[in-house]
Amino acid sequence: MRYLFRPPATEAAALLSLPWEQPLAEWDPALLLDVPQRGISRHVVRFVAAEGAVFALKEIAEPLARKEYALLGEFVEEGLPAVSVLGICIDRPDDQEAILVTRYLEYSMSYRHVFSSPRSQYSTSKLLDTMVVLLVRLHLAGVFWGDCSLSNTLFRPDADGLQAYLVDAETVERRPELSAGMRRYDVDLARERVGAELLDLQFGELLSPEIDPIAVAESLPGRYEALWDAVTREEVFRRDEQRYRVAERLQWINELGFDAGEIELVHTPEGARLRVQTRVSEPGQHRRELFRLTGLEVQENQARRLLNDLRSYRAWLEQEGGAPVPETVAGHRWMSEVYLPVVQAVPRHLAGRVAPAQLFHEVLEHRWFLSEQAGRDVGTTAALRSYLDSELPRTPAELTTPAVLAGGPEPAS
Repeated sequence: MRYLFRPPATEAAALLSLPWEQPLAEWDPALLLDVPQRGISRHVVRFVAAEGAVFALKEIAEPLARKEYALLGEFVEEGLPAVSVLGICIDRPDDQEAILVTRYLEYSMSYRHVFSSPRSQYSTSKLLDTMVVLLVRLHLAGVFWGDCSLSNTLFRPDADGLQAYLVDAETVERRPELSAGMRRYDVDLARERVGAELLDLQFGELLSPEIDPIAVAESLPGRYEALWDAVTREEVFRRDEQRYRVAERLQWINELGFDAGEIELVHTPEGARLRVQTRVSEPGQHRRELFRLTGLEVQENQARRLLNDLRSYRAWLEQEGGAPVPETVAGHRWMSEVYLPVVQAVPRHLAGRVAPAQLFHEVLEHRWFLSEQAGRDVGTTAALRSYLDSELPRTPAELTTPAVLAGGPEPAS
């Protein structure tokens, strides 16, 4: 047998004692971790825990395993939203298939669990828009998915929204640039698969009776084209407008969750023609700012919400002290005096059900709700107590992130 693993080697070393020579379906259940929020797979998939981390193992033909291993590695390096690959085991005895090893995406959910969760606030429309953003991001990077579906996508809560991640890259093709025909074909495949998956949810009575699976699926191409046009279209405007129109377009691209790369501005007889090369890297303006001030690594919408709270806290500190407070000082004080007391207050039996940054966001939302009811600001302490008593317990225990199930510390994001 041979092992190919990506750094850090410590993670790979912790897995080497597993019985790789045996068929994955026959592994001792004592070695495995049950992950209730897992999705459906056409292959044999098992989960294991080592060194406080959780890994997904998928049995697959060696050529496909090598292809997926290489592609997922590229995606993570480029900042594309995809699961992170660790390695593959090949040349197994008796001509067995290879095993692809990926890191489990903590706090993620399959689309079935998004719909079946009793406290899920995510509409079918939001779920579809999130997947469309992922598809556009992949297409901008020259990635033809070939099997875009809800089943091949994982979803993570991100403040009031969701972030979608590619899970399965078996059918992926990579080109320098995708033709319009390839993009349309990928979108058509997605429409068919999403329609079938929503019909399956309807059959299982997991879909609201008001939702028409066919109508929702048929709306996917229109949603895709609207987003694609928003981030790639060329614009023509008068020369005297170019300063504010360029800034306006860049801000619009950022608000859609994308980053702008090279900007081309050509003066023509018709006016100034603007073309923006939209970058496919994971948006990170707020994430980078929050990390700089606090050391927290969270998702973009979560970072935006946490930064707003940090800035409010800094303004309060300056008002109370009657003097300016450097932003780095405010960041350290907010971490120790506001954020950590909230996320560390979660009792052990409820740990891991919601990511810490997401939990802090939900406590802020709960505080706003209680304050509206009371007609006054109830404060974070009271809101936290109420949230831990009435809201967090409503999150099903089966959504506890696997790292906590394995007895490890709660992941930070």
